[in-house]
Amino acid sequence: MSVSTAAADQTICAQLPVLGRDVTIPLVTGGEVTYAALDYAASAPALQRVWDDVAAYAPYYGSVHRGAGYLSQLSTDLFENSRATVAEFLDCRADDQVVFTRSTTDSLNLLAGALPAGCQVFVFETEHHASLLPWRDERVTYLNAPRTPQEAVATLEGALAGRDPHGPALVCVTGASNVTGELWPVRELAAAAHAHGARIVLDAAQLAPHHPVSVRDLDVDWVAFSGHKLYAPFGSGVLAGRSDWLREAEPYLAGGGASRKVSRRTDGGVDVEWHESAARHEAGSPNVIGVYSIASACKALTEAGFDTLVAREQQLIETVRAGLAEVPEVRVLSLFGDDAPRVGVISFVIEGWNSSHFAAALSAEYGIGVRDGLFCAHPLVRTLLGSDPQTQGECGAPEAAPGEKSLNAIRVSFGAGTPDEHVERFVRAVKELVRDGAKWNYRTEDGRCVPAV
Repeated sequence: MSVSTAAADQTICAQLPVLGRDVTIPLVTGGEVTYAALDYAASAPALQRVWDDVAAYAPYYGSVHRGAGYLSQLSTDLFENSRATVAEFLDCRADDQVVFTRSTTDSLNLLAGALPAGCQVFVFETEHHASLLPWRDERVTYLNAPRTPQEAVATLEGALAGRDPHGPALVCVTGASNVTGELWPVRELAAAAHAHGARIVLDAAQLAPHHPVSVRDLDVDWVAFSGHKLYAPFGSGVLAGRSDWLREAEPYLAGGGASRKVSRRTDGGVDVEWHESAARHEAGSPNVIGVYSIASACKALTEAGFDTLVAREQQLIETVRAGLAEVPEVRVLSLFGDDAPRVGVISFVIEGWNSSHFAAALSAEYGIGVRDGLFCAHPLVRTLLGSDPQTQGECGAPEAAPGEKSLNAIRVSFGAGTPDEHVERFVRAVKELVRDGAKWNYRTEDGRCVPAV
C-alpha cells in the first residue's frame, strides 16, 4: 500500500490552500465575515495538502520500530522516509542527523543538554525565548541588540575573540526575527563562529516557512524549527545537524527506543547501551503523524517553489508596509531599518492606542486575528520600544485600560496561505480605527481587552 492523495496531483498555485480559509465568524457590530488569520508567526494554518496526506495515512497507523505487522512496518517506513524528506528539505550533509522533537523549544533544549562540558554559549538578546532561555548558567554571554547586520557580525566577532580558545563554544541565532521579520546574516555569523572555533545553531522557526534553508550553504552546524509554523498541524519539531555532540550526550529522555540493549547486573543494577543514531534522543512512541505532517509540508513548499512563494509574500509585505506608512500614528518596529530584507512578520505600535485594545477591535469589529504583547521576545521588544530590556513583563498585554499606553506591540504576520483580501482588509481596518476610533466599548479582563457585553 502506498499513501497518496488527490491533493498531490493538483497544480499548486502561489497562494497555497490552507485549512480555515472559508471559516466565518460573528462581528460584535452584527453580521459575519470570513476570518482573516494574520498570526502566522505564532501558528500557521495547516496546508490542505498536509491534512489530506495525514487523513490518507491515518487508517494505516501503527506502532513505529516495534512491530512485525504490516501496518507497523508501513508506519516505520513512513517515519524514516519523513526523516529523509526533512534532510533533503534542509539540504543536510551526508553525516548529519535529523532528530524529531516536539517543537523548536524542545529542539534547542535538547541541544542545550548535549553541550560538552565547559561549552560557552553566545546568544543575542534579540532571540525568541525558545533560543534565549535554554542556556541558563554562567557559561552564557548575552549580546546586545545590533542595529545593522554588519554590527551583528562585528559584535559576535568581538565576543568570540575574548573567549577561552581551548574549550567548545556555541552561537545561537535566529534566521528571521519573530518580532520584526528581518532576516539575519546567518552565513556571515556562521563564518565568524567557525573562524573562532565555535559552532552555530540556527533557530529557523520563522525562516523555514518563508525561505529555503540550506545547512550546507549557510554552513550552520544545527537547524531547529517547528512543524506548527511550517503549515503542519501537529506538535512536532526538528533538530538537524552534526551528530557528534548528540551521539556523545546522555539521551534527552531515557526509555524505550533510545536504548539498544538493557541488561541486569549481578549486583542487581541495570546496564544500558544507548543508540548512537537519532533514536538516542527519540525515546518513547514517536509522533508519527506529526512527523509525517512535517514531511508533507516540506514537500508541498518545495513543489510550490520558494521563488514563487517569496515573490508573492514580498507583494503582501509591500502592501502592509505601504498602508501603515500612510498612518502617521503608526510606528513600525525595526532593528535594521526599512530597507532590510524580511519575511511576512511586522510589529508596530500606534500613538494613543493600547495595543491590546487595538488588537481586540481588529478581531471583534473586522474579523482579523493578530497578536499583541511581547511575543515571547521580551528583551527585544523592550529595546525596540525604548525601555529597559531587563524590565520584567508577562506574555500578552499588561494591565492597561483601553486608550492607555501599554508597553507592548501589535504583530501582523502572514505567509503562503494568506489571501490578498486579508491584508487589504487589515490595512483598511487600521486606517479606519485610527481615524474614527472603535465602534464598540471594551473592558479589561484578566489583563486583556475584550468587547464589553
